Amino acid sequence: MKPSFLYGALLTVLLCSSPHADSWHLAKDEDGIQVYLDDVAGSHYQRFRGVALIKASVLTLSDLQENLRVACKWLYGCASMRLLEIEGNSTWVYLTTDLPWPASPRDMVIRVQTERTDDGGMIRRLSAEADKAEQVPGLIRVTQLKGLWTLVPKGEQLTEVTYQLEAEPAGDIPSWLANQFVIDAPMVSLRTLRAVAERQGVRD
Repeated sequence: MKPSFLYGALLTVLLCSSPHADSWHLAKDEDGIQVYLDDVAGSHYQRFRGVALIKASVLTLSDLQENLRVACKWLYGCASMRLLEIEGNSTWVYLTTDLPWPASPRDMVIRVQTERTDDGGMIRRLSAEADKAEQVPGLIRVTQLKGLWTLVPKGEQLTEVTYQLEAEPAGDIPSWLANQFVIDAPMVSLRTLRAVAERQGVRD
């Protein structure tokens, strides 16, 4: 099995909740990408959900997530990503961040659990497992994170992609930067993934 991601990051989620439910509100709708935000009980930070239709197959998108070198290029805030372990349907990935000033660099270990759906789609559940790798001096370890990627086929070369994430970033993050991140992370990640996937689809 190829190493499955993902971060994308930050880099998540309740599968049963809908972005159109009352608790979620549309924060940005631009370039075919919708970003929804929701408050998280007990946290100062909101969670996000980005949704986009991408003209590429589930297989193409899955491959772009599993190729960690490529994934780090389209995933917002990713500085580096490497495979730690694969066991069954779980993959552990070590990721470091590259976020705007004045945020200090962070690292995290993300467990990605992958399942395929009856309609040919895919769900990747993300969670932090902070003790899976040794602490690195100079990096702030993110210990609380959960998220979700869903790939839902809508046609032979059309997939609805959802990226959702909630996290406690550890350390101090200015409110303006946190507010910017929950918009930029899904918007930039999905826009860049779409560009890469649709170019890949043309070559295929």
